[in-house]
Amino acid sequence: MEKPLPRQMNSQAPGWLFADMSPMTRSSRAARLREWRRVERGEPRSTPHIERWQLIVRGRVQGVGYRASCCQKAKQLDLHGWVRNLPDGCVEVQAEGAVHLLTELRLWCEHGPAGAEVHSVSHAHLAPSREDWFEIRA
Repeated sequence: MEKPLPRQMNSQAPGWLFADMSPMTRSSRAARLREWRRVERGEPRSTPHIERWQLIVRGRVQGVGYRASCCQKAKQLDLHGWVRNLPDGCVEVQAEGAVHLLTELRLWCEHGPAGAEVHSVSHAHLAPSREDWFEIRA
């Protein structure tokens, strides 16, 4: 007797999973293709240790383009997560990726863009959420 194929979200088509319907971003598609080619060549899979950090940036960091610059820097470093303003005048960053890249982002956050005056950056470790984008949140 054949097993029925899995279905999600009340899909009418057997065998279709919700993950099959979600669009892949160009960067994640390219990264997966590079990884697949490495596996085809017999190289071991690269599984870097992924962490998620929460950074709270204090100082004059709102109204100076801090979030946009931080988002641009995080995307350059291929980090995932988000950045937002907090009501108390601080900026919160949650970023996920390899530890050395997170450290580089934190070092950038300690200075910020021109016009920003950073007084302190505190950080905490969070559980990775495996997002594959970086965005500015309101």
